Amino acid sequence: MDKKFYITTPIYYVNARPHIGHAYTTITCDTIARRHRMLGDDTYFLTGTDEHGIKIERAATAAGITPKQLADDVSAAFRGLWDRMGITYDQFIRTTDECHKTGVQELFKVLQKNGFIYKNTYTGQYCVSDEMFVDSAGPGAPCPECGRPTETISEDNYFFKLSAFEDKLLKLYTENPDFIRPETRRNEVISFVRSGLRDLSISRSTFKWGIPVPGDPKHVIYVWLDALSNYITALGYGQQDHANFDRYWPADVHMIGKEIVRFHCVYWPAFLMAAGIELPKGIVAHGWLLFEQSKMSKSRGNIVRAETILDVLGADALRYFLLREVAFGQDGSFSFDALVQRYNSDLANDLGNLASRTLTMIGRYFGEEVPSADAGKSAADDAIAGLARTVIKDFDAYFDQFQFSRALESAWSLVGAVNKYLVENEPWVVAEKNDEASRARLGAILYTAAEALRLVTALVHPVIPDSTAKIWTQLGLHDIRKCKPTDLQWGQLKPGTKLGKVEPVFPRADKSTIERMQQLEDKDRPATPATEAKQEAPAGSGAQPGQPATQAVGVTAPATGNQTIAIDDFLKVDLRVAQVKVAERVKGADKLLRLEVDLGYEQRQILAGIAKYYEPETLVGRKIVIVANLAPRKMRGLESNGMLLAASLPNDENGKPVLASFLEDVPLGAKLK
Repeated sequence: MDKKFYITTPIYYVNARPHIGHAYTTITCDTIARRHRMLGDDTYFLTGTDEHGIKIERAATAAGITPKQLADDVSAAFRGLWDRMGITYDQFIRTTDECHKTGVQELFKVLQKNGFIYKNTYTGQYCVSDEMFVDSAGPGAPCPECGRPTETISEDNYFFKLSAFEDKLLKLYTENPDFIRPETRRNEVISFVRSGLRDLSISRSTFKWGIPVPGDPKHVIYVWLDALSNYITALGYGQQDHANFDRYWPADVHMIGKEIVRFHCVYWPAFLMAAGIELPKGIVAHGWLLFEQSKMSKSRGNIVRAETILDVLGADALRYFLLREVAFGQDGSFSFDALVQRYNSDLANDLGNLASRTLTMIGRYFGEEVPSADAGKSAADDAIAGLARTVIKDFDAYFDQFQFSRALESAWSLVGAVNKYLVENEPWVVAEKNDEASRARLGAILYTAAEALRLVTALVHPVIPDSTAKIWTQLGLHDIRKCKPTDLQWGQLKPGTKLGKVEPVFPRADKSTIERMQQLEDKDRPATPATEAKQEAPAGSGAQPGQPATQAVGVTAPATGNQTIAIDDFLKVDLRVAQVKVAERVKGADKLLRLEVDLGYEQRQILAGIAKYYEPETLVGRKIVIVANLAPRKMRGLESNGMLLAASLPNDENGKPVLASFLEDVPLGAKLK
């Protein structure tokens, strides 16, 4: 383990309990850390909580407890959730830890000794919510990040000479384009720095909940200098035992949300340059996880707790959904409907079904021992082997580029191909024949399926560790964590391997699953501004965050009657642009067409009752609108995953449908709003 790998989450602020937005960042880091351990790297994974600042002091006062009591309570909630989810962190740091305090004060003294700290008076605006100075705003102006009113403060502060690092930072971004990823965030940071940097106040004297400035205890160190330092104090910086700092620093990956890019990509490297400390190798910013089209937040009342999903579907379902459904770096949407649909489709139907029927048939026909493929091989077997080699290569490349969704899509292309291969080669039919050639062919079919299953299981283990460990054991193999992804090759599954006990890994979620999760959320959801008379404006309303919404936007009353719906009800319907790839009549059904549609990020089957009005061949290549989050439904023995959108002509007695379409060129998967 000569190669080290150090990855960090941001440390989470203890103003609110954890939700799946926090879980998204942590799961992503855990997945990366697990893969690097499988690769044999000496991996160190850090997470923790950020516990100082005026916001915590005020919240504790309002609750009638001390800031430390508040921090203890919420920090324990984060750590407890990560432990329950099986997050494999090596250290959980708290900014109230004594070792952290020592390290932060040492960093402050080094910055001061190097001539980058001076004392002056600050008068200006401060956002308490984001713990951020807003120099360009006037009194009472909204914070540019969160929209809440800023407060005017005037106090003697210590300042950091941030302005001295403008050229050095721009040079860093130019010479090392991978320092900030994705490119959109890098461009934002470059634009911010080019607009000019002003010196930064790095102490506060109007409250006490923080780390005292060394030699001047009337001041506490600015919460962002305090918080950012955790990445080095956790390793022993400023302490007698700094072996971990010597070993693991610089960080290979700081994983953050896009809202804290400025602090990590401008302030943090400037602090490190000023202190003469090596810079991290890369900072990766992901998008927001949206629920009801808004970023999850305590004030909006749209938080979804990870515990709800753990109780009903388990941790692997959440891990897979977040990394498969969300294109990393972009904002992603979460809904219980989409979660269950993805779980049933990809995990229960695809991977789970492949594992169950392959291993069950090996048990039935070959006495629970993996058969040999040599005697009965065919071109179809070679095609699966060739695809598997491509998938191994593609998966590694996508994963290294943080394109987790595409990596999983690649792996599932092999799962889908093998399921199709089994249907086409019908091993259950071959097994009924008693001749030697059929027996050899049966062995080749089942070996091919089992070997493909082994490869997929090893590749996706960092994403769904519990489930893949079970499949690995059922394959008769040992510790999956010792399987090195870069050593994977076709044909490594040894004939004669004795299977373990075969059991279902992904039981299908029934119709009540969504309702159960929603009930758990409603039960534990506290009263929020979103449920009170003065509601926040819905996303896209044009109102500023925090302002009351005077009316629902985008909803018009029906022409007759008064059965209106709220904007929240409308936003539950996930309308997407899809393109018809295959269209054919359903045997024995006069009205039904079977469509295979491409959403850009996935393909799915939809049954539509339009066979009397549209010839199948006229639909191929056409872009349509579908309801993407409709619960699956079976008709004529086929499962329909969605519904296309059409209008009935008012003067047509037969109710002829007209498919919704577009004049402009709209990308596949685009969401209708």
